[in-house]
Amino acid sequence: MDIRALRYYVEVVDQQSFTRAATRLHVTQPTVSKMVQQLEQSFGVALLARDGKRFQVTDAGHVVLQRAREIIALHDTMKVEVRDLQQMGRGVLRMGLSPFTHTVLAPVLAAYHANHPKIELKLFEIGSNATVADLRDGGLELGTLLDFPRVADIWTEFDSLPLFESPLCLLAPAQSPWQGRAFVELRELADCDFIFYGDAFALNDLVTDACAEAGFVPRISGRSGQWDFIASLVGLGVGIALLPHMYCQTLRPEQFTIVEVRSPALIWKLVLAWRRHGQLSFAAQAWLQLARSLLQPPGSSGPGRVPGAA
Repeated sequence: MDIRALRYYVEVVDQQSFTRAATRLHVTQPTVSKMVQQLEQSFGVALLARDGKRFQVTDAGHVVLQRAREIIALHDTMKVEVRDLQQMGRGVLRMGLSPFTHTVLAPVLAAYHANHPKIELKLFEIGSNATVADLRDGGLELGTLLDFPRVADIWTEFDSLPLFESPLCLLAPAQSPWQGRAFVELRELADCDFIFYGDAFALNDLVTDACAEAGFVPRISGRSGQWDFIASLVGLGVGIALLPHMYCQTLRPEQFTIVEVRSPALIWKLVLAWRRHGQLSFAAQAWLQLARSLLQPPGSSGPGRVPGAA
């Protein structure tokens, strides 16, 4: 049984004639007769009680007729919905974004909305650790992740598109021992109070690993998932913070000490990730295409990360 057989059967009943049904369906009358017979064979019962060129719908035929109309209507609705998705006339895109990416990704989001105004963007501001979990269970299609050595093994299950990277800088009060320095070595900060990030942020792990390499465990005086609030706490003397240079550039330099950190150098490298073996929606595919065109430098090769690459 297929949808075509159901359509032929409904048309025969509506027209009360195999010949008129064939004309409306633009097929031959024997074709219509054969399809109706195949439908009867699939149910093992007569749907039409034939008397020469006339027929009556049987009790079983009425049941099949009612359900056939419902199935045909549902099938047609599905075709319209799928076509709308393909043509970006409807849909939802769920993305997990670092709260710190809004200034960079806002132009992409604006361009996407201009191109596809009927796609609903559901944006979740969460850290990398939470994003990984939500990508795995299908709660998100796309998400920004921090790429650094500790998470190297996740690239066996995710593909990614490099977005941007920025060195981490020391953010300290304006009157600090590092004011005017070109750079600071991380070990010099061993006795400082650090303001860390929310628990779901992989940036905590990046900084903790670097501190361990420098020979100390950071002493944490506070946490926040909002960089503006972290900067305010630094300005009030609650502690120091390590924040991307691209963000530090937005601050008023006379109010802070902003110095690049070295030994080891810390790089905030953000990528857009998605499940390698998942099927992306049309909405997600369109977002990736737009992000590649707007964010990747001219001449950049490849659709994203090579598995296992640094």
